Amino acid sequence: MSAPLPEVSGSEPTSLPPWLQVIRRGENLVVVLALGVMMLLPVLEIVLRSCGMVGVTASTTLVQHLVLAVGMLGGAIAARDNRLLALSAAAQWFKGGVLTFSRVVGYGFAAAVSTALAVASWDFVLSQRQLGKIFAYGVPVWVVQLLMVVGFALIAVRLVWHAAERWQWKVATLALAAAFLAVVLVVNGREIDPEPLRWPAMIVLLVSVALGAPIFTALGGAALILLWTAGEPVTGALLKQYQLTVNPSLPSIPLFTLAGYFLAESGAAKRLVRLFLALFGWMRGGPAIAVALVCAFFTSFTGGSGATILALGGVLMPVLLAAKFSERSSLGLLTGAGSLGMLFPPCLPPILYAIIASAPGSGVSISLEEIFLGGLLPGVLLVLLTIAWGLYEGRKAGDAGRQAFDRREALGSIWSAKWELLVPVVALVALFGGFATPVEAAALTAVYTFFVAVVIHRDLHVFRDVPRVMTECGLLVGGVMLILGVALGFTHYLVDAQIPDQAVAWATSTIHSKWLFLLGLNVVLLIVGGLVEIYAAIVVMVPLLAPLAEPFGIDPIHLGIIFLANMELGFLAPPVGLNLLLASYRFNKPMSEVTRASLPMLAVMFVGVLLITYVPWLTTWLPSVFR
Repeated sequence: MSAPLPEVSGSEPTSLPPWLQVIRRGENLVVVLALGVMMLLPVLEIVLRSCGMVGVTASTTLVQHLVLAVGMLGGAIAARDNRLLALSAAAQWFKGGVLTFSRVVGYGFAAAVSTALAVASWDFVLSQRQLGKIFAYGVPVWVVQLLMVVGFALIAVRLVWHAAERWQWKVATLALAAAFLAVVLVVNGREIDPEPLRWPAMIVLLVSVALGAPIFTALGGAALILLWTAGEPVTGALLKQYQLTVNPSLPSIPLFTLAGYFLAESGAAKRLVRLFLALFGWMRGGPAIAVALVCAFFTSFTGGSGATILALGGVLMPVLLAAKFSERSSLGLLTGAGSLGMLFPPCLPPILYAIIASAPGSGVSISLEEIFLGGLLPGVLLVLLTIAWGLYEGRKAGDAGRQAFDRREALGSIWSAKWELLVPVVALVALFGGFATPVEAAALTAVYTFFVAVVIHRDLHVFRDVPRVMTECGLLVGGVMLILGVALGFTHYLVDAQIPDQAVAWATSTIHSKWLFLLGLNVVLLIVGGLVEIYAAIVVMVPLLAPLAEPFGIDPIHLGIIFLANMELGFLAPPVGLNLLLASYRFNKPMSEVTRASLPMLAVMFVGVLLITYVPWLTTWLPSVFR
């Protein structure tokens, strides 16, 4: 599993011709404007409602469809900057001509899948046009849905462009993509039964993914292959993608992500590190407490994107080394702590889990409030276990780097970080206060963090920095939304094939112990979490696992927290856990060294996951109190 590297997508490569720079600026501007409207409209709704006034016409519909715009254009920007999420980084394994060949094959198949998705999107748009539905202000829905066609087409072109440096290899990539598509056209044109081609096509897909094809083309390709060879219309996959992107709760994901980006790009990290060091630095191992708390704070807003390690690694590593923590224990602590906070509100994976688990026809209903209440105590448990291990490591350093508690410094650091400390208060009060919807709570949090970063602290310049940060956020959101959309299409096939029903029948007939089932579930989820991007794992796996909870008497919220805790553990699972990859990149260390350093934290987190699994009241008590 790999993530987009932290390049600055808002910067302008001087080598580009002027017309391409204009297109680049235009794409960035559209994403910035879309995110800006998504941020301001829900807050305006809160203000107008509190004043007893009528809200903006169709504001909810507009915000929902702006998610589609940000998702598709953000995905196109990610492809433009060659930063689409991928399962495999062929550049780590191959060099020279072998690397070029692998990229031509991987990107050629990915371009073919993207083109097929663009064509299927066009067919979907035509089918929707016949319905004559209006989006808002007299604009037909199909006009907005054209963004899917444009987005996938741009991604296909850019995949071909980034396949290689030389023109002849770009042409070879284009020819390979055309060859893949030609097979489909010939089979369809001659009315040949495509079912015998299912497994050969899936093998080609797997090879392409191993050679660097992006995650979304892996899942989208699997969905297209399975639907095509089963004789089902592939437009069903695009319908599911559209339904997901306009889900009423989904805008909260890009908005909370935007709030996290404003925090990460401002000076909030330094102020919070100063605060927690002032409060705990006098203790033996106190810097480890500061690291765990700061990472949990940031991850609760940045989600499972790995941004915590990238944003805080350079600040926190010197702190630990100055306190005489060994380089290995410092590296392991930072790598493990990078996913802490994933169970706390308003983190993104729990939001997505609640949305997917509560999809129509699932028979399960989980609110955002319930999933966050259920994750609060387990999240605290994981933080405390991390702190305990950090304190143990701190004992080896003795009193090195310790300073006497300074009351004036502590009060000064609290005052300096007061606006950042209020961010979770704003989010939680809005989320649980009853005066705002989850989307409005997310927008209010984003507006607040914007105000703190731009107006109060002036860490970000409104014209020089904010567009860059918002474009970077749109890039990440676009990459994630692409994965979510095509993953739901893959899930659509699995549901139609009655795979969840077969899984329930097999599990109930084979496994008779609830506790044995939970143990097997942990093993499966640990493997999935170490290999599959978390958002894709949620969309694909949750519809398969949710029906299994009821026969074994497992509370749906407990199942959700078990799932998410295992995904958090999967960030550290070798060989390709996301935190391992990002720590290797951030600290310029070999993957093998990062993996060895992270093994103690992996063991600590594993103990936490077992406790969460086998002590259900940790998850179920708080939701039961507030029902």
